[in-house]
Amino acid sequence: MVIRIAAVGDVHLDEDVVGRFRPALEELPDCADVLLLAGDLTRHGTEAEARCVAEEFGGLAVPVVTVLGNHDHQCDQVPQVVKVLEDAGITVLEGNGVVLDCAGGRLGIAGVKGFGGGFAGRCASDFGEPEMKAFVRTTNESAESLGAALRSLDCDMLVALTHYSPVPDTLVGEPLEIYPFLGSYQLGQAIDSAPTALALHGHAHAGTERGTTPGGVRVRNVAHPVIKQAYSVFHVGDQLDTDQVSPIGQSGIQRSWS
Repeated sequence: MVIRIAAVGDVHLDEDVVGRFRPALEELPDCADVLLLAGDLTRHGTEAEARCVAEEFGGLAVPVVTVLGNHDHQCDQVPQVVKVLEDAGITVLEGNGVVLDCAGGRLGIAGVKGFGGGFAGRCASDFGEPEMKAFVRTTNESAESLGAALRSLDCDMLVALTHYSPVPDTLVGEPLEIYPFLGSYQLGQAIDSAPTALALHGHAHAGTERGTTPGGVRVRNVAHPVIKQAYSVFHVGDQLDTDQVSPIGQSGIQRSWS
């Protein structure tokens, strides 16, 4: 039983980018069962930019599931952005999940944007000023909702989808000073609280592709500036060895970008 997952994040679409991804997206049915988008779909989170995303990623021959990113919140038009995406058939997750029937089994996807906060030994704490407490409370609530969603899904294979990173491994290449604004260890704890097969995120444009949670779950940074292609494809399944939960192919449609 193998499920094929295509993924990309941080596409930052606007009118000048529409059409750039579509040729590779049209070939998705040949190599993937589902497409996951790891947030920052737009540049500034406007309804107009969301329509560009809907044009580019809507109406595909495979299901499309997304979370939003920090850029998608910039103009405070989140309800409008979500409606445009959902009207185009794109499933938007935030602290919830969805189960898809794929040829290789039932795929459960739990998603949340996530938030910053940092990682073990170098993280913000729920102490001091109300502003700091509110910051950490947002981090904790986001991670708790992801964990609850992961644990609630009845499926054969389980995937976590976030924008912010759950581990520092995939941030290598970014300045150390901004790690606390790129992810949080609480997301990693949430992912480890369920039998998660794979965790996908974006946000860290100068980061590294591969990482692992403390519990051993494979984490992949699929930000477009990192993978440098229209999408990467991952195979997950109960008959695969550990090395096969990784991008496949070094050329061809699943690794294409033009």
